[in-house]
Amino acid sequence: MNTVSYAKWVIKYRWFIILATFVLVFIAAAGMPRLYFSTDYRYFFSEENPELLAFEELQNIYTKNDNILFAIEPKDKNVFTPETLAVIEELTHASWQIPFSLRVDSITNFQFTEADGDDLMVGDLIKDAGSLSSEDIVRVKKIALNEPLLLNRLITEKTDITGVNVTINLPGKSITEVPSVVAFAREMADDIRTKHPDINVYLTGTTVMNNTFAEASQGDIQTLIPIMFLVILIIMVILLRSFAGTLATLLVILMSSLVAMGIAGWLNTPLTGISVIAPTIIMTLAVADSIHILVSMFNEMEAGKDKREALIESIRINMQPVFLTSFTTVIGFLSMNFSDAPPYHDLGNIVATGVVGAFIFSVLFLPAVIAVLPVRKRKPSHSGRFFDSFGEFVVRRKKELFWAMLVVIVGLTAGVSRIEINDVFVEYFDKRYTFRTDTDHVTENLTGIYQIGYSLSAGEDNGINDPEYLKNVESFSQWFKDQPGVVNVSTITDTMKRLNRSMHGDDDAYYRLPENKELAAQYLLLYEFSLPYGLDLNNQINLNKSATRFTATLEDMSTKDMLSLERRAYEWLETNFPESGFYSGSGTVIMFSHIAKRNIKSMFLGTGLALIIISLIMIFALRDVKVGLISLIPNLAPAFMAFGLWGIIFSQVGMALSVVTAMSLGIVVDDSVHFLTKYIRARREHNMSAEEAVCYSFRTVGKALWTSSVVLFAGFYVLTFSGFKLNSDMGLLTAIAIALALAADFLFLPPLLMKLERKKI
Repeated sequence: MNTVSYAKWVIKYRWFIILATFVLVFIAAAGMPRLYFSTDYRYFFSEENPELLAFEELQNIYTKNDNILFAIEPKDKNVFTPETLAVIEELTHASWQIPFSLRVDSITNFQFTEADGDDLMVGDLIKDAGSLSSEDIVRVKKIALNEPLLLNRLITEKTDITGVNVTINLPGKSITEVPSVVAFAREMADDIRTKHPDINVYLTGTTVMNNTFAEASQGDIQTLIPIMFLVILIIMVILLRSFAGTLATLLVILMSSLVAMGIAGWLNTPLTGISVIAPTIIMTLAVADSIHILVSMFNEMEAGKDKREALIESIRINMQPVFLTSFTTVIGFLSMNFSDAPPYHDLGNIVATGVVGAFIFSVLFLPAVIAVLPVRKRKPSHSGRFFDSFGEFVVRRKKELFWAMLVVIVGLTAGVSRIEINDVFVEYFDKRYTFRTDTDHVTENLTGIYQIGYSLSAGEDNGINDPEYLKNVESFSQWFKDQPGVVNVSTITDTMKRLNRSMHGDDDAYYRLPENKELAAQYLLLYEFSLPYGLDLNNQINLNKSATRFTATLEDMSTKDMLSLERRAYEWLETNFPESGFYSGSGTVIMFSHIAKRNIKSMFLGTGLALIIISLIMIFALRDVKVGLISLIPNLAPAFMAFGLWGIIFSQVGMALSVVTAMSLGIVVDDSVHFLTKYIRARREHNMSAEEAVCYSFRTVGKALWTSSVVLFAGFYVLTFSGFKLNSDMGLLTAIAIALALAADFLFLPPLLMKLERKKI
């Protein structure tokens, strides 16, 4: 069946097609209730991710470090008052009621040791805070400020803010676990604010961050989709000036999104801050196919044909380019499966499904609906005359345009050399999220939320009591404290030194590591027996006492600085403490620091494969090797120019932008495909010269290219309204690439064709 026969078949069975489409869309969309929001940042990493595996190994050996951190800041800027300490004490007790809480640490329940004759006394640093005398407060303040495990972790030297850290152990059996924990913590914070208006409360921690990923997803759904729908509606009304065309297009984009999200639901695909933008992208891409079919139909009607003849002709001339553009777009998004981050796999697969649906609806459902709805007779539009004139201008100024655009392409591409890979993962969220503002405040005033951890092996059971081992741990601790950006280091050696002092009558001269292994073992055993439930040493020591946990807390650090610190620490351990075993650090910040770099490497392969496939498709479809190869230049140039412009303006790129080249490649091909198919049709069917074919292409497809590019630009620019940086950055860079692609296809591709295509085809 050729395209003309196909078009007649669609018109003949239009009512059946419309009803069957609605039924199939309903079945597919029935999977949407199965969609759920992921509340686990670990989903950003593949199961084979080495940093994730190292992190989970550390979590399995010691206490998990998923946490909620309450930061308490009295407005009088003095934590050490009976009133504020009483609030901290009350919050410490109440925090044990948080679902799945495993441990609570604060300055009030810090397990302080002191000598009582020959006995070791272990207990809360602060009890019954409301009744403390001024002398008591001076004493506990001095102790807190001299305790390495507290200073710059739960208290600062200014004593104007303090923290209560709650360790959370999530079973991982329900998607409601994280939201319920965070909701409980927020109620507690609100309760403190209500009862104590003179105290500010801030919430941060990895559990709150997990929940914010889900909130970002929900926020984008609630804001971006309505904005996108409104933008498309306005653009369609202005540019198409047709009720039937606008209604049919809106139905196509709506059904494409419903089918894609419904199938994702049937496949139990979790929604993340990244994949949740799929409907917005699908709506944007789905418009393009409909626009080309409708604009071509309107052009034929302006030329004197009735609606039926115009619709058949539009399908005839657009079936191949619409199929090609949809296919190349699908290839571009499927190449995102090469990403090292599973959420990008989901985004690529969902959008690819939506694009397939959009193609089917555009060439099947759209013509059927247009055949049913009334479409008024069209008069010749000013836009047609404009693109006639524009085509003549391009032909007349082909030399100047060629060299000017070549200079622009080379100049912008040179900016790629300024790009450096960098991410600050807390900044994935903008300041509309309280997690971001609270975290910024905590980081600036109390402590960092980034942590890097190590499991330092002693080589044998009970080996952690060996003085030589403890000295090595202490040396590593001191080295880490001297590194820029490190605010606190937590090791077992600080506890050992405190125990040694307490066992020598609290003599500060003995604040040093025990010199005898047996003595150290006795001190540690005595201390462990004295600790209350929930405050044991499982967060620092493994079960057979053959290794200890080393944790460094860091201020805001870029990916570059974090990876540099990790590398230096690896080299230090390898040189000075090789018997410690595993040299690599672990933690969420390490995982996110590596993912951007690894993502870019993996996407090089994905982009290369997509480029090869798309190039072969272009050559095969156009049946012209030379024109197919020529098309690669305007198809590749926009991504390079966009990255170059980004490098000139911003210089830094992160995980999100690593997928833009492959993704945009499939999108920007659309304009060149439509232009080149019309160009070759003019050369072959009408025996035109290269110059005449260029004018013909602008006349027949110029308006459609302009309209679809405006919609694509607007659609991806809408993503910049996202509060999730990965989406807003990706949207902005892709929008830039689309704008540059239109410029390349209008101002560079035609002069290039005229320069290289002088003979008739």
